[in-house]
Amino acid sequence: MAPAHPTALQTYSRTAARSARLVLGEYSTSFSLACRMLDAASAAHIANIYALVRLADEVVDGVASQAGLNPQAVGDCLDELQQQTALALQRGYSTNLVVHAFALTARETRITTELTDPFFASMRADLSVHRHSEQSLREYIYGSAEVVGLMCLQVFRTMPGAPAQTPAQAQLVERAARSLGAAFQKVNFLRDVATDSGQLDRVYFPGTDLEHFTEEHKRNLVQDIEADLAHARAGMPYLAPAAARAAPPAPPMHSLGHPVLPVTDLCAPHRLRLPGAAPTCPPPESPNATQSAPAPPRHTPPRQRWRGRLLPPALRPGWAQARAPVWNRPLKCLPRSRKQKSPSRAELQRLKT
Repeated sequence: MAPAHPTALQTYSRTAARSARLVLGEYSTSFSLACRMLDAASAAHIANIYALVRLADEVVDGVASQAGLNPQAVGDCLDELQQQTALALQRGYSTNLVVHAFALTARETRITTELTDPFFASMRADLSVHRHSEQSLREYIYGSAEVVGLMCLQVFRTMPGAPAQTPAQAQLVERAARSLGAAFQKVNFLRDVATDSGQLDRVYFPGTDLEHFTEEHKRNLVQDIEADLAHARAGMPYLAPAAARAAPPAPPMHSLGHPVLPVTDLCAPHRLRLPGAAPTCPPPESPNATQSAPAPPRHTPPRQRWRGRLLPPALRPGWAQARAPVWNRPLKCLPRSRKQKSPSRAELQRLKT
């Protein structure tokens, strides 16, 4: 029996999902790596969530203004995107491919406007709120990061092997998802303090004078982040194993995708760039210090690196490839029909000459 041809809607939905994966691949390293540890359906859902979040984030972080839009027009663009999203959740269709892909995921995993509305509210705050109070910062982090963790949690709950949860366990897991999102957002704040203050005129931490930002301020913020991570760890046992591996309770990845760095390294003095400050380096060793023999170089097999970064063991080749969706696997893992054809003997001879 010949396979049925896909309908027009199925073709459109497949194209929308590909557009979401394209956004993911262009903007995020960490989310791409995390998706390798999920089954194909869950990886597609996470890509659809990421694409909408990134689309809204780019609206308020300079893309629209670089296109020549004034602040009022930028706000109008964000309002239009929120309206498109709400309508797509009702209809299951949008003329915006990224919104359509997100709507498919939202309707399948029961993501509602209870999560999308706070997200857009936080994005809108970036256009008007330049200095936060304790209350406004809590609201901002909830909408910009914690709800994204809750959206991903909705996907994880539908994964194969997801354990059943009691009401008390469900509350614990939801708190863990929120705490993990909050921790990654605070790491972002620390990492981007120079850009946010110097280029975007935003100061997220209330009562913080960036001109006199001290090690004590930084230590307090790191302790706050570590407390969030401790709450996140408590919920990991109640997720499907693949989901727990993809969302580790440590800050190597964030909902909007950033480099792999531990908190203590990310917040080191030579990494934390403040507005108007010259880049600093670790203090040089004293010339009178005893010179010890140099440590032998660490040779890492090339295949254990990705874009120059050392991969954690769980992401090294051979472990995650079998779990990776086809669209995210190395070429050698693709079916033979999808591989590049080998050059002919005549072509090889022509190349040699």
